[in-house]
Amino acid sequence: MLTTKDFDFDLPEELIAQTPLKERSKSRLLALNATSGAYQDETFINVVNHLHEGDVLVLNDTRVLPARLHGEKEDTGAHVELLLLTNIEGDKWEALVKPAKRVKVGTVISFGDGRLKAKVIEEQEHGGRIVEFMYQGVFLEVLDSLGEMPLPPYIKEHLDDKERYQTVYAKEVGSAAAPTAGLHFTPELLEQIEAKGVDIAYLTLHVGLGTFRPVSVENLSEHKMHSEFYQLNQETANKINAAKKRGNRVIAVGTTSIRTLETIATANQGTMIASSGWTDIFISPGYTFKIVDGFITNFHLPKSTLVMLVSAFAGRENVLNAYQHAISKKYRFFSFGDAMIVEKFV
Repeated sequence: MLTTKDFDFDLPEELIAQTPLKERSKSRLLALNATSGAYQDETFINVVNHLHEGDVLVLNDTRVLPARLHGEKEDTGAHVELLLLTNIEGDKWEALVKPAKRVKVGTVISFGDGRLKAKVIEEQEHGGRIVEFMYQGVFLEVLDSLGEMPLPPYIKEHLDDKERYQTVYAKEVGSAAAPTAGLHFTPELLEQIEAKGVDIAYLTLHVGLGTFRPVSVENLSEHKMHSEFYQLNQETANKINAAKKRGNRVIAVGTTSIRTLETIATANQGTMIASSGWTDIFISPGYTFKIVDGFITNFHLPKSTLVMLVSAFAGRENVLNAYQHAISKKYRFFSFGDAMIVEKFV
């Protein structure tokens, strides 16, 4: 039985990308044959050569909220950091608070000289709070003017351009983190892909921070995923079902797209239907894929659920061997890093 430590590897800190490349599609691309374990070094712009006429390329069009806010407690003036996670209803949000122990129910936090205020109405575990916002105008506009991009903790550099932590096709606002495999695409590259006869389809999964949390249990069966909201429309469902019927492939961009597609396929005997809801699917070795035939993804944290998902498709040894190659060749890792395309060949 596999345990969490089976997905550990040594990653030199200098390989964790701190800033995005100037040109999105100039990232490196490691092409992994999930069947044989063979791999080759390429450039991301060549991803078009791995896509075939009739394939469907599925992209997650979620848009990241500038969800990190810095404010002050109204009663003491003490600094408080708030990280928005999920919109519960209306102006009520689930959030992470630092320092949590000093922020009790009833606390009011002021941001931007009082243009935005948050009242804590419920305490949760691990620094979680339910807050209710008070403001004038349109909430997302106020948030956009005051909030920062919620970059992962391993990125220490300041991001000058907020749009570099968004995909070029980001549309549906609601993520606490970017679906980073999509950061490599440009409008020009997407046009090239479409010109080749590849169908481009969109779904939405609002990424929660639970996706990136390391697994804290040794036995994988005991791990519980954080729930995330997804939505898939009829047009995308039709494109995928038609491709499967023709014998063409479904290529997912990012682990978020994979989890959405497999959640819907699991609930509907391998068929796509227009649907929305919450998923906490945890894909690890032993899982049988029902819809995804290949995918594009970035390089992930040791012992993370994301490495486990990639291993479920390509095999643990193949993935860890490819990762060791990437480390030896100094690929850039994590959110602003390089990418892999993982395909199966009969």
